[in-house]
Amino acid sequence: MKRGYVYIILTTIIFSTMEIALKLVAGDFNPIQLTFTRFFVGGIFLIPFALNALHKKKASVSTNDLCYFAFLGFLGVFVSMGLYQLAVQNTKASVVAVLFSSNPIFVTILAFILLKEAIHKNNIFALILEIVGTIIIIDPLNTKLSVLGVTLTIAATLTFALYGVSGKKKCTKYGGVVVTCFGFIFGSVEMLAFIGLSHITAISTWISSNGLAIFSDIPLFSGYSLKTLPIIAYICIINTGVGFACYFKAMEETSAQTTSLVFFFKPILAPILALMLLQEAIPVNMFIGILFILAGSFSSIFPELMARRNNKSNSKEIKAS
Repeated sequence: MKRGYVYIILTTIIFSTMEIALKLVAGDFNPIQLTFTRFFVGGIFLIPFALNALHKKKASVSTNDLCYFAFLGFLGVFVSMGLYQLAVQNTKASVVAVLFSSNPIFVTILAFILLKEAIHKNNIFALILEIVGTIIIIDPLNTKLSVLGVTLTIAATLTFALYGVSGKKKCTKYGGVVVTCFGFIFGSVEMLAFIGLSHITAISTWISSNGLAIFSDIPLFSGYSLKTLPIIAYICIINTGVGFACYFKAMEETSAQTTSLVFFFKPILAPILALMLLQEAIPVNMFIGILFILAGSFSSIFPELMARRNNKSNSKEIKAS
């Protein structure tokens, strides 16, 4: 089996357990504290991969690019992943996993708006299917889901898509691992600064008085125990470090479009794992919504996958002749 597909399989399995692992310790940690820990350790884990990528490209990072990485870290880690962790705490892990898997189609739309990349009929059709699937899962006329949780998930998905589009040019220059590593480290350091500010009495009091107590006096070391430590290690090292490393290795071995198959299979696997490990039921509306989201993902990636396959076939024929 081609190595790239092995990385895709590993990434799919690892990413499909992410929301479940976060849910298991959500009650033991402050969401900002957990997000900081996850991406700081994950960023440290990716440093050797990033240095190796820079060495291969014979590149050095400029001061301006470091500032841009700080912006990417704020957008992707501080904002998006902060919202993501809040979403996990406020609604089902399976719902967050499925809705977040619609991220690639939003990347396509934002790339069209911000980068002037071409958008095709299948992309528009995919977006419609994704929106229909999301509405079916939310079931606004008879919803039993947390409105706040769903809103946070959609906000996290959109901002993560914006993070991906914003980092695209730097990925071309340095490679995905380098951009992700620096973004993780800068984003976690920015979160650490926010955690420090939350302990200043005047700021803490103001935050609490505005109904945002969860962002006041954010702990840094509480919640760790023999019970939570193995799950935290799994979240930081496997979910974040190994997961993203495999994701970008898959891109190197195949293509970004082929690697996006991760977000095609995750909506299938994640709810099944959530049912097995968290006993989260899969209601009929969610099952139907998943089918629509899968159809949207498939219609978005299928034409390019087929074009890539045809190009390979044509190249082989030319070589043979």
